[in-house]
Amino acid sequence: MKLALYAGLVVAGVLIASLASFALAVRPPRVAVPLRPDDYRLAVERVEIRTNDGVRLAGWFLPRPGAPAVILLHGYPAEKADLLPIASGLAPQFATLLVDQRYFGDSGGRATTLGFREREDLKRMLDFLDSRGAPAVGVFGFSLGGAVALLTAAEDPRIRAIVAYAPFSDLRTLGRELYGWMWVGRYPFVEAMLLWSRLLFGADITRPSPAEAAARVVVPVLLVHSRQDEQIPFRHAERLRAALAGNPKAEFEFMDRGRHGELSAGFEARMVRFFRQALGPRVAS
Repeated sequence: MKLALYAGLVVAGVLIASLASFALAVRPPRVAVPLRPDDYRLAVERVEIRTNDGVRLAGWFLPRPGAPAVILLHGYPAEKADLLPIASGLAPQFATLLVDQRYFGDSGGRATTLGFREREDLKRMLDFLDSRGAPAVGVFGFSLGGAVALLTAAEDPRIRAIVAYAPFSDLRTLGRELYGWMWVGRYPFVEAMLLWSRLLFGADITRPSPAEAAARVVVPVLLVHSRQDEQIPFRHAERLRAALAGNPKAEFEFMDRGRHGELSAGFEARMVRFFRQALGPRVAS
């Protein structure tokens, strides 16, 4: 009897702890980035995009009539201002859209879903660029943003090219790595967290995984990752490279040095060349 009671208390403790961890994962403290478009001499148009479930997404749009467009998706738990340095490199040649993903920055939403609902949000961004006459659209995504780009490109052919910088390959695997200090206990703990995702979001938010999606992506992809990345281990890049093996348009830039999000010398120029080749030249407006 006592053994059953102790077991029940342990299970209850795991469920409570996993709920607290899940709540922190989907409602993390937001990182405010103290950069503004004026810092880069960028004259942006403030735009608002509505998601399927009515969440208001805040964006900055840099129009360039007749030019292909690039959407910039920030990482977790940052905001669109984090990608202003990238935007400044793209804006002279591409229409550029920076958007705060749901819950982050100036956007609405009670929680991030770590890619699950964000892929539908990205489709609404594509709708916005359709309405502005963009002839072709690419996506740059950092970390979570890169995972969202891969997930969406497997479903929406309007994405013509992707630069994915340090995305995770599988959220369940990333969770087990994050809780690796729990040894074998990490497996039931992560599964308990995913139980809460099913109860609160109505789905297992880890499926499909970015690696599963990448295996179906046929457009040009530039995958960038550092072997020293301290947040998304390099083995995620290796899994994504394997998933992209059947895509002859996939390219890889793996750096020996650099922390999560650190840009290598010449990266912006390479990214511009990649999008220019993948998206085609400017068309007459």
